Amino acid sequence: MQILIYSYNYYPEPIGIAPLMTELAEGLVKRGHQVRVVTAMPNYPERRIYDAYKKKLYLTEYKNGVQIQRSYVWIRPQPNLLDRVLLDASFVVTSFLPALRGWRPDVILATSPSLPVCIPTALLGWLQNCPVVLNLQDILPEAAIHVGLIKNQLLVKAFTVLEKFAYHTATKISVIADGFVENLIEKDVKANKIIQIPNWVDVNFIRPLPKENNSFRSKHQLNEKFLVLYSGNIALTQGLETVVKAASILQHIPDIKFVIVGEAKGLQRLQQECQNCGADNVLLLPFQPREQLPEMLAAADVGLVVQKKNVISFNMPSKIQVLLASGKALVASVPDNGTAARSIRQSGGGVVVPPEDPDTLAKAILDLYEHPEKVKTLGYNSRQFAVEQYSFDQALNHYESLFYTMITHGSAIESTVVSKQKVKIS
Repeated sequence: MQILIYSYNYYPEPIGIAPLMTELAEGLVKRGHQVRVVTAMPNYPERRIYDAYKKKLYLTEYKNGVQIQRSYVWIRPQPNLLDRVLLDASFVVTSFLPALRGWRPDVILATSPSLPVCIPTALLGWLQNCPVVLNLQDILPEAAIHVGLIKNQLLVKAFTVLEKFAYHTATKISVIADGFVENLIEKDVKANKIIQIPNWVDVNFIRPLPKENNSFRSKHQLNEKFLVLYSGNIALTQGLETVVKAASILQHIPDIKFVIVGEAKGLQRLQQECQNCGADNVLLLPFQPREQLPEMLAAADVGLVVQKKNVISFNMPSKIQVLLASGKALVASVPDNGTAARSIRQSGGGVVVPPEDPDTLAKAILDLYEHPEKVKTLGYNSRQFAVEQYSFDQALNHYESLFYTMITHGSAIESTVVSKQKVKIS
């Protein structure tokens, strides 16, 4: 197949959608398909164009057999409402030309966020007569409204119309969790249009490794410590201040050390929070190179998943699959009725505590520190669940099968139309 992936985020961005789409594209190439990716100049999570890509309008690259077509986007480090609108609008406009110039795809996979990507993909699908799969990693504008990112009522209305357009024009909608299915059906999306394919993790790359002689521990003087790790985005939806406060509660136990890995701007904010709380048992580090990720995860005793109270219930952080695959015990400070809490309970690999409650979070971590056998059991369950439910090969099989089915179905409809036309002519 010739597959076009239309994704705002892609390699070399280190977290979020980018690693997922990179793995999917490269995995499809390994199975013999031709893949090109239409994406933006890399800028996430710092919201700055990476140095190697500055002052470029367009750039085509090749990595591991994937053709990557990059285009300029309007990006600002601390975007206001207008900047956010211009960001989405710039990608819609600049990305369409390279998408149109490349070879005709058999199928298009578009990722959301960004939701406005549905405009060029719908047009492209119509012009080139190919099916479009809308891959929902989040449901916008609902999620953004819920956490206060979008407050302007005119913009809310515009995004709501855009959301309906996206669901209507997509041939199929792939979602990452059952909470998404329920949400879409409530919005009158037909059930047969929705397919659930969970996000994945490469269980051969992310895997349990020994803590002994661990380079990450040695480099940061963490040997013999009970290490509690958070790695990921530090934004409005996470509320990492809760982790810092929990750390301050446990600082009387010198064996327990917290490590938070994230983007520079978020770390600066947390540094101030550490000083305010007197939490000197927190180590703040920038993102590590991806090839060092398995070693960093292996250094931890406990992996953290953190969300604020106002995070909408269907939000499903991709870090959950990664932590499970690494064979870690998880502590999740997340809404009890959410998809994240449900998935962690199903895995048997972690404990769930109320969000924005540092006392309860500290108690859960202390309990694991005092019961090493429980940590070991949870870690074992994590790994087993990841291998059984979230392996990359399974996800790749699902997407490959979905694409084949859509192409075959489209060809069958086209053949029927041609046959009827021939009968009329006769």
